[in-house]
Amino acid sequence: MERFEVEQQVQARYGAAARETEGALCCPVEYDTSLLEIIPEEVLAVDYGCGDPSRHVHPGETVLDLGSGSGKSCFIAAQIVGKAGRVIGIDQNDEMLALAQRHQSTVATRLGYDNVIFQRARIQDLATDLDAVEARLKDHPIASLEALQELEQRQQTQRRTQPLVADESVDVVMSNCVLNLVADEQKEALLHEIYRVLARGGRAIISDIVADEPIPAHLKQDAELWSGCISGAFEEDAFLHAFERAGFHGMEILDRGESPWRTVEGIEFRSVTIAAFKGKEGPCWDRNQAVVYRGPWRAVTDDDGHTLQRGVPMAVCAKTYEIYTRAPYANAILPIPPRVSVPLEDAPPFECTGDRPRHARETKGDSYRTTTDIAGSCCPSG
Repeated sequence: MERFEVEQQVQARYGAAARETEGALCCPVEYDTSLLEIIPEEVLAVDYGCGDPSRHVHPGETVLDLGSGSGKSCFIAAQIVGKAGRVIGIDQNDEMLALAQRHQSTVATRLGYDNVIFQRARIQDLATDLDAVEARLKDHPIASLEALQELEQRQQTQRRTQPLVADESVDVVMSNCVLNLVADEQKEALLHEIYRVLARGGRAIISDIVADEPIPAHLKQDAELWSGCISGAFEEDAFLHAFERAGFHGMEILDRGESPWRTVEGIEFRSVTIAAFKGKEGPCWDRNQAVVYRGPWRAVTDDDGHTLQRGVPMAVCAKTYEIYTRAPYANAILPIPPRVSVPLEDAPPFECTGDRPRHARETKGDSYRTTTDIAGSCCPSG
């Protein structure tokens, strides 16, 4: 299906689903029931998803929810991030946005603070403010090619100087069963937009439907299957590869449905939740740092091609050292800082091609000749 056909089918179906519950649009998902108590029943009744990415956000974070729908995931995340955090819901469907905004003040009153906003945009274009475009069209209807060109120029200027969601402005981008609703030719742009708005060190937490086989062309042309989260699904392995191509690292499968949600012509469609991280760009400097991979595998290779041998102190640059000491790697890595810290401004370039162990003298220093006495007992008392 063409891009505009996909958008029309999705808008029509989800507009209707905002008015009346449609069971075919969601998978059974278990939520923390304590976080549902303040959310109005009308919001809960027309929520559609296949996972719960909100369980992976943390207090104080700024969260962007793509395809926020009735607002359920935003209202859950608002409670988790707390008063110091912020939640932004993005949706293109007028009826879903109206429903979420109608209950925003109720949730804020029950919560004791208001940290949620809802905005209208395409999730594959988080820079364009659709409300501003619509307001311009109402005041200046397009009746000529010149008027169309003027509108396009205004949009380009707005996207560049005042994007709806600014570059590197959020800590977490989450979505719940909406990436598959974007036309295939726009999925790359969608992932690049997610990457653009994430701060360095930020992450995407995505719940979506994936297929275990390629989806044939005739299913791609089925409008009902498109709007039903089937025809636009990624293949499962291609899902992670797409994030890698967009520049992310540390992709991880957090949850995967044991049983398929639907099976169509023998192709299984199931829910997965993944995490993907931003922040591996930048120059490589040598500060005499090393890391040890704990195991249990004999060796592992990261998204930049670095291979770590189990139990072997491996030389890494300052950027990689920083990445390895935070999620998702930190639990598998033992950091070895140098005995004397090397200031970044004094660090020489690090050759990142190839892998090599870091000799202990590099971290301790060639002149280190200290001899110490036994520091207390090495055995636990008793």
